[in-house]
Amino acid sequence: MQPLIINFMTSESPNKIHLALFILVGLLCLMPMVSSPVALILGFTLASIGWAPDQIHLGALTKKLLAYSIVGLGFGIQLDAAVSISLQNLPLILGSIVLTLVLGFGLTKLLKLDAKTGHLVASGTAICGGSAIAAVSPAIRANSEQTAVALATVFILNSIALFVFPAIGHALSLSQHDFGVWSAIAIHDTSSVVGAASAYGSEALTTATTIKLARALWIIPIALISAMLFKGNKNKIAIPYFIGFYCLAIAIAHWLPQGQVVYDAVFEVSKRLLVVCLFLIGAGITIKKMKSTGPKPLILGVLLWVAIGTSSLAYILLLN
Repeated sequence: MQPLIINFMTSESPNKIHLALFILVGLLCLMPMVSSPVALILGFTLASIGWAPDQIHLGALTKKLLAYSIVGLGFGIQLDAAVSISLQNLPLILGSIVLTLVLGFGLTKLLKLDAKTGHLVASGTAICGGSAIAAVSPAIRANSEQTAVALATVFILNSIALFVFPAIGHALSLSQHDFGVWSAIAIHDTSSVVGAASAYGSEALTTATTIKLARALWIIPIALISAMLFKGNKNKIAIPYFIGFYCLAIAIAHWLPQGQVVYDAVFEVSKRLLVVCLFLIGAGITIKKMKSTGPKPLILGVLLWVAIGTSSLAYILLLN
């Protein structure tokens, strides 16, 4: 019996227990009773008490799960509606991107912030958070610290958005369509957009996902322009492959309506996987990481966020 007792008392045992609990909580996030904000809080709590597993690359896992989830959501979106919504909101999409990048350039100068860090924060705010930062970073030859600071800034604001946006939407009695448009324009990462919109309603989710991914297509031209401005490497532009598969999923659902039952099931599973993604994102946010960003990048992020959030909301309200 002695060897068994010794093995049980080794220092590795707590790590295994923490890993098992982490996986268990992650699986729990697949259940309908766990909302997106709750999943984020659960992940953040486990990370803060040191229970996030070191042996799992959470960033890479989240990226893959998010890509699969978004592709799955494509099966629940109607092609005609997707085209209509995208064209209808094209001026808002383009206007918000240009406004954010120009304002980001000016505020970066005003705050005397590192130019590349400021541009990464602005790019993440303008298009789609972490994905945009990941695409623009190698194009402008940003170092790991600049990229990490921009990602941390965006992730913090994404976390806040999950709670703030639905509350504001309900307070202003926004329709599901209007909230979907607003969240797609004013929230950074696709995962947080989907999380906030799904908490608001199914129509909001469809609208938000469609517009957000239409907006994400601008990663490519923005990365190219960024490479030219910073004299970077135009050959090192990371293009998110899931956008093409997302469009393909919409097309399959449109051309082969016989599989509607399967499409609906994939759509529902994908929504739950996105909640798991938010749990993993929360597990990647720690107090140490929040402190490491320093005040200036966060100030820039907040100012850009407020500017794009209020201006896009005013546009939506005036349009109606």
